[in-house]
Amino acid sequence: MSKPNLARRVADAAEIALANQKYVTFIDVVTGLRWLHSRHVDTWRQGRAGALAELAAVDDDRLLQAAALLRDWAEAKGLRPVDTPYVAGSRDRRELRFTAAHPQEAFRIHWLSPDLSEARARRLTERQSKAPDLVVVAPLGPWTCATCADTGPYLIMEEDRPHCLTCADMDHLVFLPSGNAALSRRAKQESGLAAVVVQYDRRRKVYQRHGLLVEERALSLAEERCLADEEVRLRRRERDRERRAEQDVEFQERMAAEISRLFPRCPAERAREIAAHAGQRGSGRVGRSAAARALDENAITLAVVASIRHLDTDYDGLLMSGVPRMEARDQVRGTIDSKLAEFRGVA
Repeated sequence: MSKPNLARRVADAAEIALANQKYVTFIDVVTGLRWLHSRHVDTWRQGRAGALAELAAVDDDRLLQAAALLRDWAEAKGLRPVDTPYVAGSRDRRELRFTAAHPQEAFRIHWLSPDLSEARARRLTERQSKAPDLVVVAPLGPWTCATCADTGPYLIMEEDRPHCLTCADMDHLVFLPSGNAALSRRAKQESGLAAVVVQYDRRRKVYQRHGLLVEERALSLAEERCLADEEVRLRRRERDRERRAEQDVEFQERMAAEISRLFPRCPAERAREIAAHAGQRGSGRVGRSAAARALDENAITLAVVASIRHLDTDYDGLLMSGVPRMEARDQVRGTIDSKLAEFRGVA
């Protein structure tokens, strides 16, 4: 890839991050470039990789080049640099390394929007520099503790080796499964020592949160607090649900307007249907991506393409008849291109 092309891609990824969160990090860019998946970042933040570069799809020099291009873009935009430490979610809380050989400062910088108030910028910096939660893994297969050669239902990584909770002095903690956000939050607040329990999902290829390990006393106190204000929290959840529904409607209206701008011959009702489908909360569709929320042209186009593929071609029928997915996409590509041209008003 040429340097001008990479510079454009870095700028695109950075613009999306800045629009969504008012700051940009090197992690935002490399995940936006798809050089790293979020699961790789999670593994690294848990302290289970020597350097982030070990998990990347490109070499160290390419990562360094992306960091330099991000700096050039950010300085041209007038963003404010803040050096932010990265520490591992392991007991040693060691400093995380982006690459094994290069200086780390180029990768640690967070670029803040000048629109951020001093108070919000300070809170953001404090939150970003805070050490991540301790992470305990519920392994899928057999394993052996590096200290006692025994095993157990959970392991925690120390010095890049797995240890049982007894050897890690954490076997007095009790498991609180996910599902009750208020109880989990309060139990963690009350507990002097706590850890997030994760397990690898082979199908999705990500570590998923299963619950917390907390002190038993903390769990009892949290349960008492939750019982005392249960009615208040129910009313708050209802208000939050209504607010999120209003936000969804506003976002889908903006997306429909952007579809109509990019594809002026697309019927208004069709544009609204595409936006409603692609922008549904929790759907995981392209309309819920960071790029789409920033009304990125490519993401909006992908939502329109998905609609055409399913409604204006025989793509679904090809899949049902056993045609491989990529082959089916190749067969309907001409129809999709014609429909896109029609929606754009191209003769």
